[in-house]
Amino acid sequence: MPSREQSWSSESYRRDAGFVSELGAEVLGWLAPRPGERILDLGCGDGALTARLAEAGSEVVGIDMSADFLAAARARGLDARRINGEELEFDAEFDAVFSNAAMHWMLDQDRVIAGVAAALKPGGRFVGEFGGHGNVAAIVTALTSVARRYGLDEHLAHPWVFPTPGEHEARLRAGGFTVRRIALIPRPTPLKTGMRAWLEIFRKPMFEQLPPSKRGALLDEVCDLLRPGLCDDAGNWTADYVRLRFEAVRG
Repeated sequence: MPSREQSWSSESYRRDAGFVSELGAEVLGWLAPRPGERILDLGCGDGALTARLAEAGSEVVGIDMSADFLAAARARGLDARRINGEELEFDAEFDAVFSNAAMHWMLDQDRVIAGVAAALKPGGRFVGEFGGHGNVAAIVTALTSVARRYGLDEHLAHPWVFPTPGEHEARLRAGGFTVRRIALIPRPTPLKTGMRAWLEIFRKPMFEQLPPSKRGALLDEVCDLLRPGLCDDAGNWTADYVRLRFEAVRG
């Protein structure tokens, strides 16, 4: 039986989804890391943004569950550890927790927030950005339609959590945080290597439900559904991203 778990290749991610870390510059600005701070990067991926935190003079610990991502982060000379974001066990040792494009993969948001609160010193900052309400809505609709047509697991068409600002703010407040600012940000994102590459990276488990000989046709069908809305006449694809960015402080 195919795995329901998402797997990652740091090489293909850098090639086909490098825009994720490139677009993280603005949320780094919200964090404003300072020299000497100890910062936890929650879902560090290949360490591209973790390295920028270190370059700012911060002492950074990156955590992720992908062995390939962790190897890439360690190759940058970073302290990168295999830890589940829903199972944090740090105790008041960080000045800030930072997260970019990772929290929507963590389904138990309350456990994540509780673990972050425990990891922060009193007054510590929690700054992040992840998929918000409406993120990749067209893509999810196309994937769900194809999953239903072929009798596939619909959960694999939409395995993420995309909250509204109100939902996320309520969770943060219940977890002991004061929310300084929170915003839902539409961000149509050009896909330099196309929609098929995006699907193969981010929804690999869904297509692996079918034999290899049939996956290409399924990918083509999803792309055909999306082409009228997300591809221009020149063949350039855009993903319908909507991001949720926030800054909160532990009480």
